[in-house]
Amino acid sequence: MAAALSSVRLRKYGFIGAVLAAVGAIGFAVSRGFAWGDRISPLCIAMVVGGVLSMLYSPWVRLRARRRSSRYAVEGAYDITDDNIMMRSGSESGGIAWDGVAQVRDTPEFWIVYVGRMPATVIPRRLMSAEDAETLRAYMAKRGLLQLR
Repeated sequence: MAAALSSVRLRKYGFIGAVLAAVGAIGFAVSRGFAWGDRISPLCIAMVVGGVLSMLYSPWVRLRARRRSSRYAVEGAYDITDDNIMMRSGSESGGIAWDGVAQVRDTPEFWIVYVGRMPATVIPRRLMSAEDAETLRAYMAKRGLLQLR
């Protein structure tokens, strides 16, 4: 739900929040010079608070999505071939065929592999050498799977 918000939409929340906070602060400062200022001060304070909360919404959504995505990671080994991604952890293993992968999202810490619209697994970069990570990135880009954040 919230993680599906585009970065453009999240930026709009930040922009609207900055405008609300600025208008509220200016209104509060101006209202102090007038007798009727006590009546609109609560509105101005509410605008400032709403603006700050709106500006904090985007980082909160990104943090929440990053935490939720990291739960899909499997501690163990990854075998990535031209046909599939195999994950092994202890006595359990599972795989995803590249033909079933709809997209792969690129984040700083890992790649999120989607089957349909659902995240199926996460491939942590820390488990790979830089050369292997670049080879995998090039392979996913060649197949048209890779989407940047």
